[in-house]
Amino acid sequence: MQPVKTNTLKVPGATLHYEIRGSGPTLLLICGGVYDAAGYAGLAQRLADRYTVVTYDRRGNSRSPLDGPPESQSIETHADDAHRLLVEVGVTADEPAYVFGNSSGAIIGLELATRHPEQVRTLVSHEPPLFELLPDRDRWRDVIRDVEEAFAKEGTGAAMQAFATGFDRTGREHEEAATQGEQEELTPEAAETMARMEKNMEFFIGYEVPPFVRYVPDADALRASSARVVMVAGEASEGQPPYRASFVVAEQIEGTHVMFPGDHGAFGSLHEEFAAKLDEVLSRP
Repeated sequence: MQPVKTNTLKVPGATLHYEIRGSGPTLLLICGGVYDAAGYAGLAQRLADRYTVVTYDRRGNSRSPLDGPPESQSIETHADDAHRLLVEVGVTADEPAYVFGNSSGAIIGLELATRHPEQVRTLVSHEPPLFELLPDRDRWRDVIRDVEEAFAKEGTGAAMQAFATGFDRTGREHEEAATQGEQEELTPEAAETMARMEKNMEFFIGYEVPPFVRYVPDADALRASSARVVMVAGEASEGQPPYRASFVVAEQIEGTHVMFPGDHGAFGSLHEEFAAKLDEVLSRP
């Protein structure tokens, strides 16, 4: 096991908790959803023999508190956080970083490559939920409007149900998944981590999802960026909106598209296969 160094970074409006493992060129992992740095722990450990792996809790989540009350988030602000973190860990234009982002972290990575291409050697953007780029964008606008109304009127649970309904999931499926999770035996450390990330749900569905999925990347800027941008999707995610969006972005920026093992959350369940594929992509010239 690689030792983990933890620290904090003050950024405008928040304080970021971040972790560093390993040695070698810098690899920044940007999480999405309710995940924090711990969501990448397994993946980071398997890459730390080749990279200096940097993970962090995004602002408003887990151990990265906001300075004030929660408010609607922006991809631009989160990309600025990533930029400041890369500066903090010593990334320069002479030695740019590798960056991997999943889900909303994949969107943040795209904005980082747009605003600060000198910091990014290669960005691997894994299944960004860019609903505005999809042919069925009008349907997703209705879903997100339902999410916002449910959150305002009934709170987190109702908003999550509205979001899940948009993905054609049934209440029965959620019930079975919850039951299965309860039956799994967790270590005290894993249980503490899961409980911490579950507390991020309100911030995620109320303040991140609506503005994040309305974001539209600047395709012209990404085509002109000095950063190498690789769009990726999971083999088991076929048909899902983030899967489809990854192909749209690749086409718009005339970039590379690569298939990865597993589904949207495979970074956390298929550590060995996912790490091997990510290293393979980052190692390409």
